[in-house]
Amino acid sequence: MSSNTLVLIACLAVAAVLIAGLANMMRGGSVNLSQKLMRLRVLLQFVAIVIIMGVVWWRSA
Repeated sequence: MSSNTLVLIACLAVAAVLIAGLANMMRGGSVNLSQKLMRLRVLLQFVAIVIIMGVVWWRSA
């Protein structure tokens, strides 16, 4: 799996959880589910940043 694919997967995962959380909030769904999705989004953003920084470091070496 190439580094570009890893970055793309990480970014798509963040976007998917963000959209799911916003959709849940907009339709008046469970507040607890919205909170869990937004916390998961923050975690996935951290993972995505780590992956992106790792790719940048790997390519500069």
